[in-house]
Amino acid sequence: MKQTFFKISERVQTLAGQVEAQCAEAFARVNEVAEYNSLKVLSAFQEEWVSEGHLVGTTGYGYSDRGRDKLDAVFARAFGAEDCIVRHSIVSGTAAISTALFGVLRPGDTVVCLAGKPHDTLHQTFGIGGKPGIGSLTEFGVIRKELDLLPDGKVDLAAIPGAVEGVKVAYIQRSRGYSLRPSLMIDEIAEIIKIIRKANPKAIVVVDNCYGEFVETREPTDVGADLMAGSLIKNPGGGIAPTGGYIAGKEKFVEMCAHRLTAPGLGRDVGCAMEHNKDMYLGFFYAPGVVASAVKTAIFAAGLYEAMGCEVTPKMNELRTDIIQAVVLGSAERLVSFCQGIQKGGPVDCFVTPEAWDMPGYDSQIVMAAGTFHMGASIELSADGPIRPPFAAWMQGGLNYPTGKLGAMLAAEQLTINN
Repeated sequence: MKQTFFKISERVQTLAGQVEAQCAEAFARVNEVAEYNSLKVLSAFQEEWVSEGHLVGTTGYGYSDRGRDKLDAVFARAFGAEDCIVRHSIVSGTAAISTALFGVLRPGDTVVCLAGKPHDTLHQTFGIGGKPGIGSLTEFGVIRKELDLLPDGKVDLAAIPGAVEGVKVAYIQRSRGYSLRPSLMIDEIAEIIKIIRKANPKAIVVVDNCYGEFVETREPTDVGADLMAGSLIKNPGGGIAPTGGYIAGKEKFVEMCAHRLTAPGLGRDVGCAMEHNKDMYLGFFYAPGVVASAVKTAIFAAGLYEAMGCEVTPKMNELRTDIIQAVVLGSAERLVSFCQGIQKGGPVDCFVTPEAWDMPGYDSQIVMAAGTFHMGASIELSADGPIRPPFAAWMQGGLNYPTGKLGAMLAAEQLTINN
């Protein structure tokens, strides 16, 4: 059915129709994954006997918060983990990962990043640049190493045994971050963990799982990761959780992280849910379907922008392990223009014109489009990128496919107008 609500040129509409017809096979794969994960999550709810009483909140210290503790169990079961902590007070994916790292690392320990340099927002956690005296891992006496990626952007499997020798933590970033290297499929993470275990059985494997939840049928904890962490305003919040994050994995390591999150001796026994329990339960229940919409949006966008002459990664028909679609625009002006087009597709603040600014936690100016219900929520249609070569946008999200598709088309239209 032809839409009449938005002004899009006949050229872009025709191109979009051609591209969408080519997406059928990829969309069918996404639907299969969504069905499997939806039933997996429903099973976790039922096996944990979630009841109406678990949906209410608490205040103060949050002692005996049944809903909070039951939500931990639901996440753990769905993620194939021994344990999990899910809290609205974990303010972002970066905060969840930082908490996990500080939870298990001690002065004199070594952490090795096996997928190259970590995402920009984690640089100051690791002690890469930034302000001195803010409490990075480096300032606490933790030694950081990095394993360079191969020229094709893949992890150097042959070099892993030497890289993990004597380390306390082997850190893996699943998603590409602000790079054009391929994100890591679960099978690849499983192979990396297998190599780590053989070379250093005592190493704690920590995975940054942001943007990856429910894109495949397995998670890093299903294939041997000791800890993984992510954000609830990304995939597992389903577009409903207003904030929060999680840390899942082996019980003893999750416990260590809980004492870092609150205070030694308090751990997970404090921290009231307030009125967030229902939103986090409901968001997690919706998450597999919402993630499927985001993945379909990314697939469509890949085909559309490649047809317009842009370099895209991953390609339209490539297998995916996260919701991110990278689009190389080639100049600061085109990058900003692209993000302005995405902004026009949002339900909130569609009239706002994004511009580059000094966003907290980043080394470069960032332009970000996020016409979202929750500020910065990247499971909702959004796009961002640093103002530096190769001037690429990292697009993600889409609460439902029709509006995600429309946002991608509006960005294409904006590029056409400004060319």
